[in-house]
Amino acid sequence: MIRVLIVDDQIMVREGFSVLLGAMPDIEVVGEAVDGREAVAQVAALRPDVVLMDIRMPEMNGIDATREIVAADADAKVLVLTTFDLDEYVYQALRAGASGFLLKDASARQLAEGVRVVAGGEALLAPTVTKRLITEFAKAADSSPRPPAIAQIGELTERETEVLVLIAQGLSNAEIADHLVVAESTIKTHVSRVLVKLGLRDRTQAAVFAYEARLVQVGG
Repeated sequence: MIRVLIVDDQIMVREGFSVLLGAMPDIEVVGEAVDGREAVAQVAALRPDVVLMDIRMPEMNGIDATREIVAADADAKVLVLTTFDLDEYVYQALRAGASGFLLKDASARQLAEGVRVVAGGEALLAPTVTKRLITEFAKAADSSPRPPAIAQIGELTERETEVLVLIAQGLSNAEIADHLVVAESTIKTHVSRVLVKLGLRDRTQAAVFAYEARLVQVGG
């Protein structure tokens, strides 16, 4: 069972998501929180697999809560929920450690699948807005790669760098394997090594790193 904590200051949103996810045979809603501060406490107490996190909340917003949660628990997975696909705060949440984001108008199937994807360690960027969000990444980042990023890239092999670029383009392990004509198990090994060498939590952080380091060009 995938244990989920729902964080939103609107009771109707919390109850709605709770009903939708509670109907899934492999998902259990273990708790709810009304703001970021309560979310941090609930995560420590309940140790959920996935946190559904609203961004705009009183007391402590979703960005600060995400930062505290992932700092305290390296295994915590945060899935950000937003009303607008180009929410300016989504980028900040991803940089804070969120594993992906979904729109609040996602269907029950999309919501459940999003939870499963994030729980499984994959990145999740809403498919319909990924390219536009990447554009926002580029706008928000500096015009040149950060020095630490340049140094870290030098630690990657040519194939690992290639895999990192494909991760940033939104490809799954299976798709990367097909693209490079190698076994999926080989790609999993490359991904693990990339994350370790760059000191990154997951694939989403790898994607953010790749764009900020200018390994991938907007629209490319």
